Amino acid sequence: MPSDRDPGLSAKLLQLVLLATYWGMQIWFTFISSFVMDSHLNRHTFGLIQSRLVPFYLHLGSLCAFLNLTLFAVYHPVDLLDDREAFQIGVYFLCVSVAAVNAQWFGQMTSEIMADMHLMEQAQGLGQDIGLSTNREAYAKLCETDSRYRCLSGQLWLYKLLSSLCNLCCITCNAYSLLYLAESLTTL
Repeated sequence: MPSDRDPGLSAKLLQLVLLATYWGMQIWFTFISSFVMDSHLNRHTFGLIQSRLVPFYLHLGSLCAFLNLTLFAVYHPVDLLDDREAFQIGVYFLCVSVAAVNAQWFGQMTSEIMADMHLMEQAQGLGQDIGLSTNREAYAKLCETDSRYRCLSGQLWLYKLLSSLCNLCCITCNAYSLLYLAESLTTL
């Protein structure tokens, strides 16, 4: 039931844990693990790990965003919101919406396209090179000679771009939400 009363310590702690969990996952997954795996694993192993982790990461992120929105909305009824709180609830809603689209559509399509491309690369003896920048000529040649691979490559680039933009939007939303919480602290 919505309330204008001050949330208890457990509600505040849950909000902070959810936000910190999502923020930590985003930073780790986006900026650390991908770079480490790219420089130490072959393309297909990297792709296999990503195809297993990305859906889990995206769905867990969507859940954290949804729970953050729900928790915030329970303690901030619409008719009692000031401008700052209204903006914050909009930020949470944007994060939930973008995270859900990313989890349900872009992440799923990326994984499916990568799986198809891996099969085509394996048939040509490709995919065992370490890092994404090695053996570019062989992949370029495959793009030139196989129209289906070229089409999948273009689709993969598009879906990865859209997924990355969604991820950056959610990172920005969570950074703002952390700032909002920090401004609300009275002391450390």
